[in-house]
Amino acid sequence: MPQRRLVTSRSQEPRQRFAEELRKLRALRGVSLRQLGDRLGWDYSLFGKMEKGETLGGPEVVQALDQYFGTPGMLLALWELAMGDRTQFRERYRQYMALESDATSLWHFAVSVLPGLLQTPGYAREVLAAGGLKGDELEQQVEARMGRRELLAGEDPPHFRTILSEAVLRTPLRDPTQWRQQLEYLLEVGERDDVTVQVVPFGAGLHGLTNADVMFLRLPEGRTVAYAENGYRGELIEEIAPVERLQRAYDSVRDLALSPAESRKFILRILEEVPCDPST
Repeated sequence: MPQRRLVTSRSQEPRQRFAEELRKLRALRGVSLRQLGDRLGWDYSLFGKMEKGETLGGPEVVQALDQYFGTPGMLLALWELAMGDRTQFRERYRQYMALESDATSLWHFAVSVLPGLLQTPGYAREVLAAGGLKGDELEQQVEARMGRRELLAGEDPPHFRTILSEAVLRTPLRDPTQWRQQLEYLLEVGERDDVTVQVVPFGAGLHGLTNADVMFLRLPEGRTVAYAENGYRGELIEEIAPVERLQRAYDSVRDLALSPAESRKFILRILEEVPCDPST
């Protein structure tokens, strides 16, 4: 039986399909990239990158495009499909890693898991195993994650600030010994001049970063990019307006956080609650 031919000439790859639809809709509306940017309030270069498939943008800009073009929900659905493509996720993460190695300072917020830069081998192994890794692949990823810690251990490391939701510290490892080692390492690293650790207690209430981890990278040329992720996908954000909105949310969270000194006391209290190893 002959293979059935596709009737449509549109791309079947989610990211390319999303870019194609954006180009087609703008052409039908008869507006330039600059006019589109002026009317929606985003830098027009963002739309150019989205139409080339260089970036997917964020949900806010896609929703605005859906409204402008009169395609309620269509573009957002295509965007979600493109975001779910694992090949593109890995590529975006590789881009992020390259930028991270060049950053002059890093600011981070964690919802439920410690940042990789501060993880011990035991913590990294349990987190990665929970994500489905096992065997040689698991050990390779643990080793790779430990290699990332060297970023903060060089002669001229970037300044690193992490703000941890209390949930991070209330989610222990299964092995109390490994959990104790992780908390001790967190306290140790927090003593470095170039590392700042703060905690947002549950009592601070809801805030603008409740649902996602985010990392801001200050690059040598002066610009700042962000990488936001949840348990299923991540997005490298380079456009000025979305990054600034995230930064404002981050500043608000920092205002809610305990001071570094009070945060250290908080972590010490958590450490005191961890059962001691009966063999010691």
